[in-house]
Amino acid sequence: MVEAWYMDESQEDQRAPHRQRPNRAVSLEQLRRLGVVYRRLDADNYETDPCLKEIRRAENYSWMDIVTIHKDKLPNYEEKIKTFYEEHLHLDDEIRYILEGSGYFDVRDKDDKWIRISMEKGDMITLPAGIYHRFTLDENNYVKAMRLFVGEPVWTAYNRPADDFPARKQYMKFLAEEAH
Repeated sequence: MVEAWYMDESQEDQRAPHRQRPNRAVSLEQLRRLGVVYRRLDADNYETDPCLKEIRRAENYSWMDIVTIHKDKLPNYEEKIKTFYEEHLHLDDEIRYILEGSGYFDVRDKDDKWIRISMEKGDMITLPAGIYHRFTLDENNYVKAMRLFVGEPVWTAYNRPADDFPARKQYMKFLAEEAH
């Protein structure tokens, strides 16, 4: 089961858990109110999993690929890791399904505080368009993930500040509506 918590302010190794003391856990319901959708799937059978097939059909995820993030598998590994960890947003939802390994997605809450979401094999997450976020490997330094898209993939990340994009404005409107 996925675990999430508020991060400490440490600037040390981004791959460390960075839990506050005492730990401030974040529930799936709190993530949902930020627009983050979590699912648990059978990663051992992703090629034939009827649940994944139904999610792809229902959400119109027509395109997918698989990426391995490890120093021996990803060209320009060090540069990519730094890029993934820069705070950014996308104009479309970001959907990731962890097939092997583990890592962290960090998202901003409504008060602009970082929440760290620990992802491991079998976890699928959807980050809404317009949410500020970042990704890093954990101390295991390895993840294999499926990336899903509606239509053709768009890889463009807009580093913060990117508040003038319609996707960000729509996301902020969503947050305001969730608060009521």
